[in-house]
Amino acid sequence: MTQADFRTAYLSFDVVPAPKGAATHIEAFARFLAEAFGGLDLVTAAPGREAIPPVERWPGVLHTALPATGPSLIDRVLCFRRALERWLHPRRFQAIQFRSIFEGLPLLRLAPAPRLVFEVNGLPSIELKYHYPRAADDRELNVKLLSQEQACLNAASLIVTPSSVTAHYLASQRGVPPEKIAVIPNGVDLRVFCFHPPPRRNDCFRLLYFGTLAPWQGVDLTIRALTQVCQQAPAVLAIIGAGSRRRIGALLDLAAKLGVGGRLQVLPPVSQPELLQHLHQSDAVLAPLGINDRNVVQGCCPLKILESMAAGTPVISSDLPVVRELGRDGEHFLLVKPGSVDQLAQAVLRLRSGPQLASRVALQARAHVEATHTWERAGAALVAAYAQLGISRSSNA
Repeated sequence: MTQADFRTAYLSFDVVPAPKGAATHIEAFARFLAEAFGGLDLVTAAPGREAIPPVERWPGVLHTALPATGPSLIDRVLCFRRALERWLHPRRFQAIQFRSIFEGLPLLRLAPAPRLVFEVNGLPSIELKYHYPRAADDRELNVKLLSQEQACLNAASLIVTPSSVTAHYLASQRGVPPEKIAVIPNGVDLRVFCFHPPPRRNDCFRLLYFGTLAPWQGVDLTIRALTQVCQQAPAVLAIIGAGSRRRIGALLDLAAKLGVGGRLQVLPPVSQPELLQHLHQSDAVLAPLGINDRNVVQGCCPLKILESMAAGTPVISSDLPVVRELGRDGEHFLLVKPGSVDQLAQAVLRLRSGPQLASRVALQARAHVEATHTWERAGAALVAAYAQLGISRSSNA
């Protein structure tokens, strides 16, 4: 493969590959774009201090990882942008897809201008404060973020988002024309997340949470629910996810304070095959998303729920619009009042005492994912959205 073969690019300020939902999403979209357009340049952040030379990561995907180093997020963004600008300088693309303002702003100065596809999964003006609490009080920073986001939204020919909630936010509060937005939900690789019916056990009930340990995920509630469940039946909880030492320590301290320290296991992120093993060994997955602007206003498409449904592990989640987009309560998962530890624990006990309910939900959830939420469907929808812009394989030849 040579550089002349590629006139479509996909840029992301993320590390790929990685045991994160973002990396899974990027891989799926990159594979489909490469297949549709006869090749793709994928540019992401490098996991270390040094850039990684181009390598064919997947068939037709030429992957370059650029450095993103520095003591703060701003330093890392600026480092990545400088490297990206140098990488972009000698190249010409007909279309470039990007995932955030961090890699998007340099694209606005390109000449001739390519068709830009802005993939909006989350916006820093909403999400940054959850990772860096002091950012919430920095008015100047927030004004800059909103301005940069708006510049990228205005410049994009197409905006792709995985949730109708996000699409509504972009149209109603950010002035994006609805016809410019394509809602393409996340998918699941059914070859990886194969189905196994939930175990029928009369001993210790095994609960699982996986994903980031960010506050919007409601991880604390899983520990509090475990405490209530254990008052009526033996149970254990495994939490798998990336988090700071401080955050993990706080979770362990909470479990110890509530008397369930010996029933909680906190594990680092794992590969998809390892995650599948944990899913098949668990009786239920907990996804108690909280009510906040990240989940309710901006929106999201929780990949953990879809992957659990595909694997055959019953899901108990918060009753939010972003979750209802993925299925129906009582049929594909069990929904509870957001923030309610009591309802979360009661739903666990309901599954424990009703193996027929668990089996029925698992089977229906798998069938629903097969019909509506595969990466093949998502990839086909993305390629179709490109075609509406007049971007096709023939135009890239």
